Amino acid sequence: MLAGVKLILRRSFAGAVGLLARPLPPSARFILLTDLGRSLVPQYRFKWPAMAWWHDEPFNRYLARFGELDLPNADRRLMLGELLRLVHDVPGDTAECGVFMGASSYAIGAANGISPHRRTHHVFDSFEGLSAPQHADGTYWNRGDLSFGLEGVRRNLAEFGDQVRFYPGWIPARFPEVADRRFAFVHIDVDLHQPTKDSVDFFYPRLAAGGVLLCDDYGSTWCPGATRACDEFLADKPEKMIRLDAAGGFLIKGTSTGPPGITARDQMGAQLTG
Repeated sequence: MLAGVKLILRRSFAGAVGLLARPLPPSARFILLTDLGRSLVPQYRFKWPAMAWWHDEPFNRYLARFGELDLPNADRRLMLGELLRLVHDVPGDTAECGVFMGASSYAIGAANGISPHRRTHHVFDSFEGLSAPQHADGTYWNRGDLSFGLEGVRRNLAEFGDQVRFYPGWIPARFPEVADRRFAFVHIDVDLHQPTKDSVDFFYPRLAAGGVLLCDDYGSTWCPGATRACDEFLADKPEKMIRLDAAGGFLIKGTSTGPPGITARDQMGAQLTG
């Protein structure tokens, strides 16, 4: 079976390479790419290759700085930067729970540097990778995944100096140290149910009016526990998570949120015809 799959892939790839050797227009190359992609990952949905932000040189240099120029995270990095624009005039500090190499905290630090408010960015991470996943988290992650050391993150964020404070340790052990702070922007990227729950529980009541809480893992099939933690916490709150197209979701403190219109309409139709 495996040998047969490998043979099909070799033939498909060889055929694709042969076509690409010809002077094909970009539109034909894109059609070839999508056809090959459907045969390899049938449910994958391609986007039209016409996004102006792909050619944003400062943004591309930022991605390259963290080795992400050719990785699938670019959409999420872009949305992080766009959401930070919403809190430009909102008073309060910023925080990130789950920092990995520091790419998101770098974007937050850059936004803080041009804000009219003097802000401190608070970074919470074990710097030992993920804790042990529980039943709610599915089977994708393992303990210790996504480990990146504190000193490496310090180097990556060094240009922001004392505007960044580090809190190494397992979430939520060090949250009490910022219990008296208000926050304009909080980025939660801890992948698992319990630390996501702990983070939302702590930061939601400390979020300033108009502040943004972004959960990087919301809606990802790799992180069902994170999605569940957000939805359970917000069940009795006026705000709900707004889904982003590349996974992730956010809320704006004080802005009530309705259900997704298409989903709600579909459910209503099912009830009427049921």
